[in-house]
Amino acid sequence: MIQTTLSRSLISVLLAGAPLPVLAATERPLTEGWHFVKSDVAGAEAPGFDDRAWQVVSVPHTYNAADSGIGGAKARGEPEGAYYRGPAWYRLTFTASPNAGKRTLLDFSGVSLKAEVWLNGRRLGLHKGGYGAFRFDATDALRGGDNVLAVRVDNARDTTIAPLNGDFNVFGGLARPVALIEQDGLAFDRLAHAGPGVEARTTALAGRTATIGLKVALRNDRDAAARFSLSTRVLDAQGRTVARAVRTETLGAGAKVSLDQSLKLANARLWQGVKAPYLYRVVTEIAEAGRVVDSQTVPLGVRTVAVKKDGTFLLNGAAYPLHGVNLQLPTRFGRGPVVSDAEIDEDLALFAQMGATGLRLAHMQHPRRVYERADQLGLLVLTEVPLIDDHDSSDAFRENLVEQMRELIAQTGNHPSVALWGIGNEIRKSDAASNRILAELQATAKALDPTRPTTYAHCCLADDDPIAQHSDTVSYNRYFGWYWTKSEDIGPWADELHAKMPDRPFGVSEYGAGASVLHQEDPVVKRPESNGYWHPEQYQTDFHIKHWREMKKRPFLWSSFIWVGIDFPSFKRNEGDRPAINDKGLVTEDRKLRKDAWYWYQANWSDRPMLHLASRRDVQKRTQRVVAQAFTNHAEVEMRLNGGAWTKVPVQDHIAAWTIDLAPGANRVEARTGGLTDAVEWRWQTRP
Repeated sequence: MIQTTLSRSLISVLLAGAPLPVLAATERPLTEGWHFVKSDVAGAEAPGFDDRAWQVVSVPHTYNAADSGIGGAKARGEPEGAYYRGPAWYRLTFTASPNAGKRTLLDFSGVSLKAEVWLNGRRLGLHKGGYGAFRFDATDALRGGDNVLAVRVDNARDTTIAPLNGDFNVFGGLARPVALIEQDGLAFDRLAHAGPGVEARTTALAGRTATIGLKVALRNDRDAAARFSLSTRVLDAQGRTVARAVRTETLGAGAKVSLDQSLKLANARLWQGVKAPYLYRVVTEIAEAGRVVDSQTVPLGVRTVAVKKDGTFLLNGAAYPLHGVNLQLPTRFGRGPVVSDAEIDEDLALFAQMGATGLRLAHMQHPRRVYERADQLGLLVLTEVPLIDDHDSSDAFRENLVEQMRELIAQTGNHPSVALWGIGNEIRKSDAASNRILAELQATAKALDPTRPTTYAHCCLADDDPIAQHSDTVSYNRYFGWYWTKSEDIGPWADELHAKMPDRPFGVSEYGAGASVLHQEDPVVKRPESNGYWHPEQYQTDFHIKHWREMKKRPFLWSSFIWVGIDFPSFKRNEGDRPAINDKGLVTEDRKLRKDAWYWYQANWSDRPMLHLASRRDVQKRTQRVVAQAFTNHAEVEMRLNGGAWTKVPVQDHIAAWTIDLAPGANRVEARTGGLTDAVEWRWQTRP
């Protein structure tokens, strides 16, 4: 940024000031009336182009919703898992009334993977990267009356844009909201990596006294210098001002500046994860002559995060268990990534109820609502750039990844839920280009945000390979008992690695096994073929029982994240009960069924009283003698068969196991504890 000479008077007081008249930025969603075609069309950027034959759609929109492998109908002759990756066009005619002295920005919340934008035939720019927001200044192209906005979108693989690979679908389209932002010529710099122009961080915490560091990016696009006051207020959950900082500044015409402020917050209420996720708001205003010309509000959670060398994760200086699930981009059947805030809330609620304390957001920046809801629920988040599996050795690819890191930090860094920055996942080769990419991503993250540690999800090369040494911490994607050996091997592997690297904090970023709720086998005879059809639910349950029992005994693991929270579409997959789905989720893709493994973790992680009888979908039993398993966080369970006497069954490590002999025909098994009840219906038939 260009630095200018500024007056540096700063007054910090712990009292509220009188509100000023507000004439700040406004946002206008561009939702309805878009015309769309799924092909490349010459001349479609021209205002007079005839798009009347195109499909009329609303935005957000993806052009892969009906493709095989995404959740739509399979076309005749189309291979399983195929979907369109290529260019498409969107055009919108809208009316506007530009105001003198105002600037107009076009705001895109995310376009995959590449977007080229024209307004009234004037090219505004090209953005590369499918998951971060971006903005273009449209002021000079905007006119009064009708305006024509044209966007060429392309989700084809491009060696200059990450990701190049991954176990997920790359949905094309304007899959996140589009809006017009009108702001004053003197404003927060919303063009700086599409962030809010305000950064708020807890830079120090001593007891309940917090130091809040602020960085404010401003720009003056007027023709004359501006003298103004910059006021920042911290509001508590009831809207009361608990801290304030004010300064007077002068900014030259056409200049940009980054200003630092610092506030002390006494008797602060801490953001304490799932226990007490208390949120403040930081309101920063630019005012001239008693009138607010621009305002921004960002969340603030007073908290610090760190990882000790011994693997202890610290929240506010105290040990905090960090365990949860991976979430792929929120999607819904038949709509891909076009999801509502309520649907995102539903997803995160599934794992808050399970007792998760954290989420790994794989493998790219997620929609804004994910971070907002994680703030509110107290779920700590690991969020990462889309460096996945493969990379290109070109400068363009590396520079694109660094820019995506800048966008990720600018756009999500104010969220207290964000605990770590991820710099990559499963790089398959260790060469000069790989290490240079990771080194630059690490340096970028630490320069932009020294308050958070970084991590990298390692796989497929030696555990101590140089590519696993760049980040502050390292995580491992390990699938013992699914792709290789047996589930119990996770423990000895962790012990051996810890002995080899005693001062290197590491965790488990992925572990999991596939499961179809349509496939039932109790007991499981052998480990299923990971790429085969038969994925019995009971094997996934046994896998997770054994993994968690091993990992919880090893406090040097700073985190553990299950792969994956919810079944999701992946064109690469042809396994389980249907193709093009990754079925390692603890919840089915339609969110209607929680698999037994979900309840196993709830029994271990949640303080909320729970009871669940497993294998409820294995209705037709193959043997007369069976073991009824109840998952619970109570000390004792009573069970009975077919209305008989209640039998007390001891709970050993969250499982009450009761061996019974079924009667011919229908059987009912019931369990109860602490006012909770559950029951399953099983059948057994004697063979002739």
